[in-house]
Amino acid sequence: MADVFVCDAVRTPRGKGKKDGVLHEVTSLRLAEIVLRALAERNRLDTKKIDDVIFGCVTAIGEQGADIARSAVLAADYEITVPGVTINRFCASGLQAVIDGYARIACGAEDLIIAGGVESMSRVPMSSDGGAIAADYSVAGKHGIVPQGIAADLIATLNGFTREKADQFAQRSHTRAEKARAGKRFQKSIIPVKDVNGFVIADQDEIIRADCTIEGLAALKPAFEAIGKNFGFDEVAKLKYPQIEKVNHIHTAGNSSAVADGAAAVLLASAKMSKALNLPRRAKIIAYAVTGSEPTMMLSGPLSAVEKALKQAKMQANDIDLWEINEAFASIPDMVIKKFAIPEDRVNVAGGSIALGHPLGATGAALLGTLIDELELRNLETGLVTLCVAAGMGVALIVKRV
Repeated sequence: MADVFVCDAVRTPRGKGKKDGVLHEVTSLRLAEIVLRALAERNRLDTKKIDDVIFGCVTAIGEQGADIARSAVLAADYEITVPGVTINRFCASGLQAVIDGYARIACGAEDLIIAGGVESMSRVPMSSDGGAIAADYSVAGKHGIVPQGIAADLIATLNGFTREKADQFAQRSHTRAEKARAGKRFQKSIIPVKDVNGFVIADQDEIIRADCTIEGLAALKPAFEAIGKNFGFDEVAKLKYPQIEKVNHIHTAGNSSAVADGAAAVLLASAKMSKALNLPRRAKIIAYAVTGSEPTMMLSGPLSAVEKALKQAKMQANDIDLWEINEAFASIPDMVIKKFAIPEDRVNVAGGSIALGHPLGATGAALLGTLIDELELRNLETGLVTLCVAAGMGVALIVKRV
């Protein structure tokens, strides 16, 4: 397999995924266009040479539907010969786009691909596209599918993670994100969003709370207790895991990821193309893994995905200098940290989705960009990105600085 390099990575600021969010008036298409234009301009790309644009988008309906990747290519004034494809692996869609681009370059079929994702959760609400995974008994009933928040609480229950620990993790996410923002550590990758007149709408992440306290987090009510008890989801979880007496509902709006608007994009190139276009080789992709996991627990997929990726890379967990473990819920990174005995000062060093927000289709690509930025800032070598995925899947990718 040929070497594949990450040459650049950009993202928009992340805005609150609600109608009062700073990016609510900006369409998904515009967000995607911004990051595509930025990659072309920063790297002086002759866009005719781009083989494909692969974008993740989870709720691909309405203004986010009809292959938004191709629409963004046209909106960004790329050559019309550049195609675009939209993919969906739920929360890992942005990283899956990178993996798909990597595989196509590594096998020698293509040389230059932009991969990333976009989601406007304020304009296109999560789950508004429906789907069999939640509604058709042949899937939802047979496999005991429960809402993701119930699955996160189930993981916490099975692993003995407490509400206090989840809140501590959440506060740390905000503290680290605020420190990174104040230290301008996001500036290398962040692309300001401007209106049609060129005025800046947003140039930094909106959701980070510098004043986040344990006391404030502790005052929040469990977000999933009512639906777990009133709609029978707790009983479904207990049928699958009879060793628990009850589901401990520890997750709140404060220690779960925030819904968000945003886009991210990564420039991938072969050795031949990066040399021909004089592109920086910031990192090399070493290995990746995609796995399925038990669908009731649903969010445990990072465990098997990380294990598989490390095996492919012939590495151990302690060989990884920095980790980006998506903070869909506080129990997910806690679970991975515990399983692989990872020092907490190596995990999500610039905060995570609890503080920054989780624009579903974009998050994976954004995490990869943050990881590479932090590796460079700290003069470290290897990094791993992993995300849990709805319906019981996991994704992981390992990179090495060049």
